[in-house]
Amino acid sequence: MKLHNSTADVYVPDGQPLPAALGRVTHLGFGAHQDDLEFGTLHGIIAGYANRSFAAVACTNGGGSARTGPFAHYTDEQMIVERRQEQRRASEIGQYAVLFQLDYPSCDVKDPANVSLRDDFFQILMATRPQVVYTHNPTDKHETHLGVSVASIQALRAMPAKDRPKAVHGVEGWRNLDWLPDHCKVVLDESGHVELYEKLGAVFVSQIAGGKRYDIANLGHRRANATLLDSHAVDTATEVTIAMDLMPLITDPTRDIVDFTLTFIDDFREDVRRKLCKRLNA
Repeated sequence: MKLHNSTADVYVPDGQPLPAALGRVTHLGFGAHQDDLEFGTLHGIIAGYANRSFAAVACTNGGGSARTGPFAHYTDEQMIVERRQEQRRASEIGQYAVLFQLDYPSCDVKDPANVSLRDDFFQILMATRPQVVYTHNPTDKHETHLGVSVASIQALRAMPAKDRPKAVHGVEGWRNLDWLPDHCKVVLDESGHVELYEKLGAVFVSQIAGGKRYDIANLGHRRANATLLDSHAVDTATEVTIAMDLMPLITDPTRDIVDFTLTFIDDFREDVRRKLCKRLNA
């Protein structure tokens, strides 16, 4: 496997040979930034924990991170080193099979003309052949997240049909998915793993000290998802991430990504229209 950036970091937390580590992967997550995986793809981390079968792909280098407190005077180069080490520690705590840190600047990920990220994704997918893939959803408002979402869809489409995963989840990030009509929601139950989640979140000291308490916010959001998921049923989960089912885009590579994504918004619009009209026309 030859990744685009010579500075990319491939790390096997338990020290196994890389071929053996790749061979045990069943779940794989694509994250734009360090910590996106722990906050967005906890479902896969949990699924792979016992067998070390979760693979993580962090795309950007962290050089543009917000910084204050003890990190206020860090250069971009120092932040890149810090963020890389934090992500490595998270992979050890989460018992990942393998961690890829691709070391792209955000501008490259956001550049639609740059196909290197897509090609790296394809190589990783073919080397691991996961059963389940997690990526950012295509309604995410963060352009770096969106770049990862599109590149991952393109890479998955390029795989031979026999090697494609059985499920592809577009998870919440810089835009929540509670607005999805219920029939469109993929509910990823992450209940009962708060201790693991808190250990993973606490690793990212540079973000916590930088004034972004993603760890607290994400846990609160996932708990709110669980409680507000169904107004007429007793809660059966305590922490939930909501995702889009992106598999139709993979099984039919000719399907337009924009039109597919807009169908979710159209369904939301119709749900609001129908319920309001029912009330107003009563």
